[in-house]
Amino acid sequence: MSDSIKLGTVALECPNAGELADFYAEMTGGKVTFRDESWATVRCPGGRLDFQTAPGYRPPAWPDAASSMQMHLDFDVDDLDGTEARVLAAGATKFEVQPGEHFRVYADPVGHPFCLSTQDVPEQL
Repeated sequence: MSDSIKLGTVALECPNAGELADFYAEMTGGKVTFRDESWATVRCPGGRLDFQTAPGYRPPAWPDAASSMQMHLDFDVDDLDGTEARVLAAGATKFEVQPGEHFRVYADPVGHPFCLSTQDVPEQL
């Protein structure tokens, strides 16, 4: 038996787990592998994303120093323009504020921020 720990998934709260799972499956080319009223799972390249229905969900405001972003997802891509077209067609919204050249910031259909990035950040020791 090993005491190693590895990340299994990231779970996002949202108003409707199945609807947000559909968005991320379309965006990533993944597949919804589980769905009920309160939970949905997407298997996608690089891992798994889970979605939990939270009736009182309130989206974060970004960029707003008075509001917590809560969390955001980063997706590595080869082609920002091509991938941007795909995520916008799936239902994402591009934020007006774009703070970098090698990444772009979007909101999913319920307001979670996420980034598309072509910049590979090196690990530091």
